[in-house]
Amino acid sequence: MRKIPAELTERYAAEGWWTEETVGDLLTRGLTAAPDTEFRVHSAARPWAGTFRDVEAVARRLAGGLRERGVGPGDAVAFQLPNWMEAAAVFWASALLGAAVVPIVHFYGRKEVGYILDAVRPRVFVTAERFGRLEFRPDLCADVPVVGVVGRDFDALLGDEPLMEPLPADPAAPALIAFTSGTTRDPKGVVHSHQTLGHETRQLAASYPPDRGRQLTAAPVGHFIGMVNAFLIPVLDGTPVHLTDVWDPAGALRLMRDHQLHIGGGAPYYVTSLLDHPDFTEEHLRYLRYAGLGGSSVPAAVTTRLAGLGIRVFRAYGSTEHPSITSSRHDAPEPKRLFTDGTTLPGVEIRLAEDGEILSRGPDLCLGYTDPALTARAFDEDGWYRTGDLGALDEDGYLTITGRKADLIIRGGENISALEVEEVLLTMPGVAEAAVVAAPDARLGEHAAGVLRMLPGHPLPGLDAMRAHFERAGLARQKWPEELHQVAEFPRTASGKVQKFRLRQDIAVGT
Repeated sequence: MRKIPAELTERYAAEGWWTEETVGDLLTRGLTAAPDTEFRVHSAARPWAGTFRDVEAVARRLAGGLRERGVGPGDAVAFQLPNWMEAAAVFWASALLGAAVVPIVHFYGRKEVGYILDAVRPRVFVTAERFGRLEFRPDLCADVPVVGVVGRDFDALLGDEPLMEPLPADPAAPALIAFTSGTTRDPKGVVHSHQTLGHETRQLAASYPPDRGRQLTAAPVGHFIGMVNAFLIPVLDGTPVHLTDVWDPAGALRLMRDHQLHIGGGAPYYVTSLLDHPDFTEEHLRYLRYAGLGGSSVPAAVTTRLAGLGIRVFRAYGSTEHPSITSSRHDAPEPKRLFTDGTTLPGVEIRLAEDGEILSRGPDLCLGYTDPALTARAFDEDGWYRTGDLGALDEDGYLTITGRKADLIIRGGENISALEVEEVLLTMPGVAEAAVVAAPDARLGEHAAGVLRMLPGHPLPGLDAMRAHFERAGLARQKWPEELHQVAEFPRTASGKVQKFRLRQDIAVGT
């Protein structure tokens, strides 16, 4: 783990951003305050309905059973489950034990799961027999001492005596190891402490609009933001939990209407896929009151479209490593909410390197990676994290993400921002989503390639039409895409980000 400068730890404690409360303490306090709060899973495979009290009872019995098997503070408990009740029980039980929970996205395959289990060597692994691409593979977890499979032998892990009080744990010790969703080839294990995770939960909860309604969580709980929004924030503020285990826009629209559930944002795809669906009606707008957008680049074309429908849009910026760096408040001036990624959150500092890279530090910044070499490259001795993102600050201190260092196309020695080109593509008629990546060029090294998802009934535009559109937009000619490709759906991470490395691979091999 990285060495955090003493002056930062002292400041975070003095300002109250870091406390002596563990995640187990936070959960116990919240569950005691609102035991009858609704907890519901909307699923064709494993539906469930009950209360916080009901889930807590399973979690405490699971914690008791695992304690009998020798699991406690300092151990790792991994799970690979869809958005089911049992995922909450495993997460809460791990926190009560003072163990580090390792959520694994449910659609990760053999390679990713094997990599993660080898990296963290957990004492416990809980999974499902089968769900979509998820399939229980006993050989992958043969070295894990305790294994449970939901729907088969999970109940055998439950002890007769529930664990009634959280086990004492060091607040600065690891509480979560979250693996990044794979925008690059190998996932990275990001380690958060009780203090960093507790601060993130509190500040994220405080930033949400108070009248946001009953939220539907579709983001996988194996991913950082899905886990926080499903298992921590609702317990902290006593709000109902509604989970769905697949992202199906038609199904989400039905749930919104039938159960008066709201969609609060996330990656832009989650909102735009609803608006673009033929079942979307004016009635659904009442359940899209707010759209807090983040998790990937947020095009201005999307924010202005949502604002035109009466949805109050605000943008945020962060990552698994540093979850909440900046955000616009929901009541900030509209130009700031629509066209910037907000100002720094409590305790957070940012600065821009000479090349425009954003450096950040703050009380929710992770402890580092499971791979010490990655930690050494990403953090400096003063506690600054190299985000890999490029940005600009306006005169009021609002940050705007302008691209990623790894997302630049270098055409004949000139840097082209993929985000800048994507913004123009998104204003073409019939374009639902756009991604721009580098394509090999024998003369220039690289050139821009556009990959488009079109709205139903709209054909892929020709290069001549695209060039005319870019001419009208006034973008420099060397930045124009030199080839266009169409996809029915983009390859995505768990948080909805487009996996651009896969697009680059496909284009490079001519598929």
